[in-house]
Amino acid sequence: MADEKPARRARTVTRGRVERVERLSPHMIRVVLGGEGLADFHAGEYTDHYVKLLFAPPGVSYPQPFDLEAIQRDLPREQWPTTRTYTVRRWDAEARELTLDFVHHGDSGLAGPWADRVRPGEEISFFGPGGAYAPDPAAGWHLLVGDESALPAIAASLERLPAGAQAWAFIEVAGPEEEQPLDSPGDVKIVWLHRGTAPVGERLVRAVRELDFPSGAVHAFVHGEAGFVRDLRRYLRTELGIPLSQLSISGYWRLGRDDESWRSTKQEWNRQIEEEEAAPLAGRAS
Repeated sequence: MADEKPARRARTVTRGRVERVERLSPHMIRVVLGGEGLADFHAGEYTDHYVKLLFAPPGVSYPQPFDLEAIQRDLPREQWPTTRTYTVRRWDAEARELTLDFVHHGDSGLAGPWADRVRPGEEISFFGPGGAYAPDPAAGWHLLVGDESALPAIAASLERLPAGAQAWAFIEVAGPEEEQPLDSPGDVKIVWLHRGTAPVGERLVRAVRELDFPSGAVHAFVHGEAGFVRDLRRYLRTELGIPLSQLSISGYWRLGRDDESWRSTKQEWNRQIEEEEAAPLAGRAS
């Protein structure tokens, strides 16, 4: 899963054909899209590129080419598509293949069950890509933190690190069966944290707090469940005083909320966090 970042392309609709489906772990499914519809698709500037997949309600189909304005004008609201945002795990421009990884937890949700049942030859439309983050080659070191929803972006970012760049990556998953092989040209210490029955993100917050930060300016990527992201933002911003310019930090999802509910309240959630930060940061400056 991915966050909705400010840097985005025009809302051009791309139509992708499912080429391959692979189960990477018990709860992670990889879907590779290809086909002529991706001829004009471009990505690569960022390692947190995302696309917004468009899911039609059951029994509803749309004429092609897809026209969202016409759909919203001509069809009742209950027949409008639902969007879900997912990180681009990899874009192979030569093969014209777009790789997306999905967390799957049974029949709950929308995109996960789709990835579990979709088969090669089926098609899906999407907007994008958007994106805003890539590892800064001038950074003193890199910190990457996230749960399963941030794993595709973390994996893509590790592959983009400059050769020998120092980095720590903390990734929380349900258990050891959810670990994946990750490659990087950097000097990376990857720490897999197994959640077990603990709350989501609890082990991530503890691990980052216990880390003896290397010297030099950090460039940090912290994404996943909004509760632990908020806690780590407070630690990095308020306690350590790290400037926002050195942080890519946001909640991809929120425990107990579906995607629509989280997106509708995310702006207010972020505003409250900014207000909480303002007073202690102002005090430090004075």
